[in-house]
Amino acid sequence: MMEATYPAHESYKPSGYDWVGNVPSHWGVEKLGTSLRSVSEKNRPDLPLLSITRELGVIERDLDDEESNHNFIPDDLSGYKVLRAGQFGMNKMKAWQGSYGVSQHTGIVSPAYFIFDFTKEIDPDFFNRAIRSKLYVSYFGSASDGVRIGQWDLNKARMREIPLLVPPLPEQRAIAAFLDDKCAKIDDAAKIKEGQIALLHERRQIIIQDAVTRGLNPAAPMKDSGIDWISQIPAHWEIKKVKHFGRNRSGDGVTNSQLTDEGVYEVWGGNGLMGFSDKFNVDGDYIVIGRVGAYCGNIRLAKGKRWVSDNALILRISRAISSPFLAQALQAANLNRLNESNAQPLITGGKVSNLSIPFPPLEEQDQIVDHIKWSSQKIEDGIAIKEAQITALKEYKTSLINAAVTGKIKVI
Repeated sequence: MMEATYPAHESYKPSGYDWVGNVPSHWGVEKLGTSLRSVSEKNRPDLPLLSITRELGVIERDLDDEESNHNFIPDDLSGYKVLRAGQFGMNKMKAWQGSYGVSQHTGIVSPAYFIFDFTKEIDPDFFNRAIRSKLYVSYFGSASDGVRIGQWDLNKARMREIPLLVPPLPEQRAIAAFLDDKCAKIDDAAKIKEGQIALLHERRQIIIQDAVTRGLNPAAPMKDSGIDWISQIPAHWEIKKVKHFGRNRSGDGVTNSQLTDEGVYEVWGGNGLMGFSDKFNVDGDYIVIGRVGAYCGNIRLAKGKRWVSDNALILRISRAISSPFLAQALQAANLNRLNESNAQPLITGGKVSNLSIPFPPLEEQDQIVDHIKWSSQKIEDGIAIKEAQITALKEYKTSLINAAVTGKIKVI
């Protein structure tokens, strides 16, 4: 991470806030409320819907994306507020998370949101970079009230007291341009590493696919498998349907109110751990399969007591087969291709039950599982290294933004 250092030739003054420390002497230290004026314009249902997110700020809403459209959209949008390009919009229920930003779009948002015009000449790109920095987000948490964290509501009066560091306008523009350039390069570097991780995941999938469909003996006689996702298998192997080894069922519903941090049993959804509960709905050896949404087809081998939600299928194993081998065979089968929905991805228990998979002798199953584990280890180590590098890039980006918008580095 970059250390925040003061340029030797720059004069500084106390900001009056411990979280900022000293700031350049020519910068203003103001209150957020002095730069913003609340506005409310409605009756424009013809405009596109916008969302205000923690990760990206204000974005155009994709009405076809089931995963991102959890909130109810009424038929009558005349009560929705207009958010114009250049205005500052805020999801007041999630301001403590950083769900706010200067909009680059003109559209409409929930009537519960806050919309502001700028009352002073301020560069919107600089303001957006500053106000969405990690240093400022914590202030919106202190300006929010509520019994439960997930239901905090922003107190507008306290929000107006949040300090705002204001450099001269030319310097604001220079800082915004500097950060746009540096952050774009950091993001590009992170994307390259994400692409490398994707290739490593593909390589691991190839290792699994080859091992569970062709075995470990390249000289073994082969035969046609009759399976649509496999060409040939070793001649001494069999083909079995998944239902031959056990039955599957959907998990059971769980609400956020049922999840606790102190629960005894893990609660799993389609992507693994969701939280904890005092109850369990499955025990023994089983495989958890994501059945709906973005994690449709995810495979997790499990043992013991836990609660599995209705976002997943529970495959209970009752016949002689290596549980790890069956999990790897399902991984190789790419269950997401069994999706039966044109909208949100969905696979049914019936489709999984009737899926045909290779069935080698038990001794070979264990050898295949060991081979996959050994062969995958270097790939997993490589993925871990790339993920750590991405984390370091994100931390550097955060540090760079924090330093620039508080005057700890000089850009002009």
